[in-house]
Amino acid sequence: MSSMDEKKEAAGYGEKFRPERDVKVIKKDGSLESFNVQKVIDAVGKSAYRALTKFTEDEKKHICQYVIDKVNELEQDQIPIPIMHNIVESALEDVKPIVAKSYRDYRNYKQDFVRMMDDVYKKSQSIMYVGDKENANTDSALVSTKRSLIFNQFNKELYQKFFMTTEEIQACRDGYIYVHDMSARRDTMNCCLFDVANVLTGGFEMGNIWYNEPKTLDTAFDVMGDIILSTAAQQYGGFTVPEVDKILGPYAQKSYDKYISEFMKYSDENWTGREEKAVEYALDKVRRDFDQGWQGIEYKLNTVGSSRGDYPFVTVTLGLGTGQFEKMCNISLLEVHKGGQGKAGHKKPVLFPKIVFLYDENIHGKGKISEDVFEAGVDCSAKTMYPDWLSMSGKGYISSMYKQYGKVISPMGCRAFLSPWYERGGMYPADENDKPVFVGRFNIGAVSLHLPMILAKARAESRDFYEVLDFYLEMIRNLHIRTYDYLGQMRASTNPLAYCEGGFYGGHLKPNEKIGKILKPM
Repeated sequence: MSSMDEKKEAAGYGEKFRPERDVKVIKKDGSLESFNVQKVIDAVGKSAYRALTKFTEDEKKHICQYVIDKVNELEQDQIPIPIMHNIVESALEDVKPIVAKSYRDYRNYKQDFVRMMDDVYKKSQSIMYVGDKENANTDSALVSTKRSLIFNQFNKELYQKFFMTTEEIQACRDGYIYVHDMSARRDTMNCCLFDVANVLTGGFEMGNIWYNEPKTLDTAFDVMGDIILSTAAQQYGGFTVPEVDKILGPYAQKSYDKYISEFMKYSDENWTGREEKAVEYALDKVRRDFDQGWQGIEYKLNTVGSSRGDYPFVTVTLGLGTGQFEKMCNISLLEVHKGGQGKAGHKKPVLFPKIVFLYDENIHGKGKISEDVFEAGVDCSAKTMYPDWLSMSGKGYISSMYKQYGKVISPMGCRAFLSPWYERGGMYPADENDKPVFVGRFNIGAVSLHLPMILAKARAESRDFYEVLDFYLEMIRNLHIRTYDYLGQMRASTNPLAYCEGGFYGGHLKPNEKIGKILKPM
């Protein structure tokens, strides 16, 4: 007897555990295969491994004897595969239910996958020939968008199958919770406040090409547009450039200095009023650069789809810059947006970038330094519904953080506002000098609660509302924790501008480093 046979005999599933007659198992293709207890032990061993447990030799012996007894009870010489599976499952339930569940899940894997792919195929056919209207930012008539939508459907199915628990899926089906953007949650993070100024400063690398820091305003606009399209494609949700006037102001100053030098170089030195003309010339040129730059940004963000198949939801916030060129930046964008884009006589306002005006009565009030910017905002808002208004002077969380720390909480995309993360203390300030950070941070996913349904459930089951609410809140917390842990294993190279070039807070990692170390503030 070989050593393997001896082990089998010692384990109690050798020769003596064969059925009382020659039994064949009917495979799916209709062919027959001799009954083999060793294959049963191999299969349940794999299921035990997936459940992070092992069988003892006595448990293996019990499983074998159980299966043989059930096969003998059937009094059939040919047994279909599904019946064999049921027998094995019953044996496992008798020994270790957790392994029975693992065996059952794996047994259904192929069947579930076929059903899942069938759902994806049906959806893909609908997308190919009908289109998709779920997201207004996507043009499903385009080939690139169709490809993206089909992949998204597949990714959504994978997320539900391999990431969510049965309990979570049921809660979604029943409507108690809604997990947003299932199609992207396995790949990347959600909406953000991108630190464009940090990326631009000193230059950066994008697509294996080194970009020098812009030396003029027009170049800054071009590069900022490239950064937005490239980085927004590596995430989902809203992409905000916070306080864009303060970002572009320094580059406007560089252009202004260049135009002054240019005028002085080519003008007559004896020309009376030469300096005043130089200033007028330079200001006109910078103003034109702003107008053309914003026009270019509006065209780019509303006509050039990102590589994820849509037009990214880009927001800019502005209004608090009081310098000459910061004010010029704000008024220029408001005027360009108000004028619209398109053919003469048929111009209309565009959707992106969404404009949010940061209002401070100490800056924008009557007779204050930026009253003219405020008037431009009101005029634009009256004609185009942009900008949205965010008060830094009123009451509430956003204004209180601004009053206390001078820090602006810009909305990420349309409506999400970050809670504070302190430089030294984290979730809570280390001391009175600790300051919060908002720019460069992001969300890792959103889940909605259906409060009226939760209340109705609590009443129908005669339970306390908060008890039922806590159940679903804990479910959501667990979802977020798993997402946090999962995303933390991603490499910085998945979004180089964000994680390697400083677009995100702490984002100066090497491409092969995992991003988990910078996720805590997010």
